[in-house]
Amino acid sequence: MTEEIGGEFRLAYAPGVTPGKWAGIWAERVPDVPLSLVAVPAADVVGLLRAGDADAGFVRLPVDREGLSVIPLYVETTVVVVPKDHLVTAADEVTLAELAGEEVFHPLDDAIEWAGRPGLPAFERPATTAEAIQLVAAGAGLLLVPQSLARLHHRRDLTYRPVPDAPRSQVALAWPADRTTDLVEDFIGIVRGRTANSSRGRAPTPPADKQDRKPAKKPVRGGSARRAAPAPRGKKGRRSR
Repeated sequence: MTEEIGGEFRLAYAPGVTPGKWAGIWAERVPDVPLSLVAVPAADVVGLLRAGDADAGFVRLPVDREGLSVIPLYVETTVVVVPKDHLVTAADEVTLAELAGEEVFHPLDDAIEWAGRPGLPAFERPATTAEAIQLVAAGAGLLLVPQSLARLHHRRDLTYRPVPDAPRSQVALAWPADRTTDLVEDFIGIVRGRTANSSRGRAPTPPADKQDRKPAKKPVRGGSARRAAPAPRGKKGRRSR
């Protein structure tokens, strides 16, 4: 384990990831070290970690794991983003087969790994998901994204429906394997839901003279544990008449 350098903990995160909950716990448990949140495109998180510009980061799998430690965290539902008046909004969820005749955008920063792209190819590949959302709002096609990205780019004129048979995006925590500092261990514990007093935490250990200390028994007064039995009383004599 290496020592920390600098006076803050830098956490990078990809779009759609909301680190606020973990940042709040960090502020309670490690109040002397500020946590700096760095929002970057999903494709840039790993580069930031390798350059030493972030101590840890939330990535979307798959990523090149060389030199990194990675803990998979959760898998997101894939949804299709459509205009509110689109036909697919009549159902609670949609299958890939039902999108076969639709033009679907595949942005260059797509967060989903496809074995085969769904639907028909759209007229262009936008550079970002945000640009693809604008094209969907213009009625030029549809877009499949993790649900968190649909929420991030929410618009009043758009909605989305789950696509249960589509591949899904997985979010993970990553950091440089050779820089697993105490602060990184602290953040891992927070993300995994460990309590502040867990065995992997850094809570101080009570002094040895206070461990397993049992209260001493009170001494028995009088020097003997048994009390003498009282002498039997004699019978009272009868009064003479």
